[in-house]
Formats: sequence, C-alpha cells, structure tokens
Amino acid sequence: MDFTNQDFATITTALDARVLLITLNRPDKLNAWTYQMGAELRAAILAANADDAIEAIVLTGAGRGFCAGADIEQVFDAQSKAEPPFKHEARAEAWVALVRASKPIVAAINGAAIGIGLTQVLPCDHIVCADDARLSLRFVKLGLVPELASSYFVVQRCGFGAASELMLTGRTVDGSEAEALGLVDRVVPAGDLLDTALAVARSMGENPQAALAEIKALLTLNGADCDLERVQAREFAALDRCYASAEHREAIDAFLEKRTPDFARARTR
Repeated sequence: MDFTNQDFATITTALDARVLLITLNRPDKLNAWTYQMGAELRAAILAANADDAIEAIVLTGAGRGFCAGADIEQVFDAQSKAEPPFKHEARAEAWVALVRASKPIVAAINGAAIGIGLTQVLPCDHIVCADDARLSLRFVKLGLVPELASSYFVVQRCGFGAASELMLTGRTVDGSEAEALGLVDRVVPAGDLLDTALAVARSMGENPQAALAEIKALLTLNGADCDLERVQAREFAALDRCYASAEHREAIDAFLEKRTPDFARARTR
C-alpha cells in the first residue's frame, strides 16, 4: 500500500525504513481531535497492520503541539445538538482495542497533549515526550470524566495516588514531571523527539511480529490480573502458538547457522 498518497484530511502518513509515521495534521488548531481524525487514525493503523512491509508505527503531531484536546466547536457542539456519529462506548472500545492489538505503536508527544490528546496515546507501547511538552488530563475542568480507558492506564502507569491527583485537579505538567510520574516513558530534547521515537519503534518492530502480538496481548490481559494461575495459563497458551510459528523456527535456524535471522522472509514462507 502506498502510504505517501493517501487522501487523508486530518493526518499525514509517511514510511521511514519499515516504520509508518502518522502525523496529526491540523496545526492551525493545535491538531485538535475531531471524529474525522479519529476515523482516519483508525484507517491508517488498520492499513499498516495489514501491510507486511510495515513493522511498527510512530504517532506524532504537526506544528507546535501534539493534540490540544477535542475540537470544541466540532465535537462538543455536535454532542450537545445531536447523537455523535458513534456512541462513546463504541469509540473507546474500538480505539483502545485497536492500539493494543496493533503492531508496536510509539507516541512522540511534541508541545501540548491535552484531554483526548493525551488519553488516546496512553494505550501505546511507549511514549516519548519532548522536554517542552505540556500534558493535562483536564476533563474535570469541563465537568467531564476521562475516557479511552485512561482511568485504567493512568493508574497502571503512575499509581493510584498520582492518577487521582492528576485527574481530580486537572493540572498541567511538563515533560520532566510527566516522566517522573510515569505518565510518559522518557523525555528528550524537542529536537531529538522524532529520531528517538522512530528508533524505539524500529527496535520493537524488527522482532518477530507473531511474538510481538502475543506479548502485547499478555500485557493487556495480565497486567492487572491477580490470578497467577490464569496469568500463567495465558502465557503457556501463547508460548505454544509461538513455538509453532515460522518466525520462531527462523530464529532457531539462524542461531544454529550463526547468521542474522530474517523474520520478514519467515513470515512469507
């Protein structure tokens, strides 16, 4: 699939050595989220997941900010006047499930990441943040609650106390504090943001895709499951599937033959 010629109105896509770079592209609005943007993001990720030439995905924003939250005029006004194009529950389930079932996704947060601009990336596999970024879960300031399973992911990332404080105050934190809290995984100078995110995505995506998918599923299902028998049962079932995969066989063959494994070739056998 030629990602350089996609007819998207709110995002752009580009290939960078087997990594798909998706850029939120409403810079005049600080990339404020709309229903169309959500639909286009899903379409791009689904297409990337179906393309064997792509191993991982990076999500970033054009211009001065990553995403300043929902577009007040297009989203909140539409919600107050009529039923949105799809219900909140369906939207959240579809997005979170897609990200967790996707090829590795790394978020590169530049500038503001507010409200849904932040919650949409919390399910990502790794979050890299510019040191001058500003992040906020400020739903309470609008009389709203966080969505996209963020009441789960923020607790997972930061712990109960920090999650409560961030969500109940709605305050804004910079990149360094976000890293200290665990809200993001690493903070880098703004000029290094994209190169760092691409390198992380590439280091994930170069591994066997079948194993990557199994690991992501285990992290999603086992991360908050206290039943260790159930946790191990999922792991053993995933191991059995991996043992039978062409990529595992390629890894063993490459080890015995003292060569670098070619997982992309193994997937096409």
